[in-house]
Amino acid sequence: MTAAGYGGAVGKELNLPFDPIERAGARWETEFGPSGPMMVATSIMRVQQLLLASFDALLKRYELTFARYEALVLLSFARHGELPMRVIGERLMVHPTSATNIVDRLVGQGLVTRRRNPTDGRGVLAAISATGRRVAAEATDELMAAGFGLDALAENERDAVFAALRRVRLAAGDFVADHP
Repeated sequence: MTAAGYGGAVGKELNLPFDPIERAGARWETEFGPSGPMMVATSIMRVQQLLLASFDALLKRYELTFARYEALVLLSFARHGELPMRVIGERLMVHPTSATNIVDRLVGQGLVTRRRNPTDGRGVLAAISATGRRVAAEATDELMAAGFGLDALAENERDAVFAALRRVRLAAGDFVADHP
């Protein structure tokens, strides 16, 4: 259960007559002190739950999760439509076992193929199929039409949120800053 107290309501519309995070923030102030960081962190976590639930609902008709959709898009961005499994895990920022599971499911759906990497005998390449490209394109069209769930924000607000969260990711060592 989060500090806001909504427990198992992942992805569900609660339609509460108050903002539970704001209410938790007021209580936090009296119990612990400044509530700003807790309120922002809890809001980010809740928005992630809401976005993933909406993405999964939209992608269900393609039998995809958002993680599998991301892998398809990553492969479609690759110069030759294929990448080593190691790179897929790195780019998706997931454990190698998770990358393998994602690709296994996509292979089972006929959206991706796998073959030995000719330049690395131990490595495996995953490649997007023609069907995978079509599914990725159709799913992307739907996600774009839905504004990736962020239509409540104006473009400049989305840019500001991205910039702020990028600074948090940079400070956490998620990536190395661009060099001039």
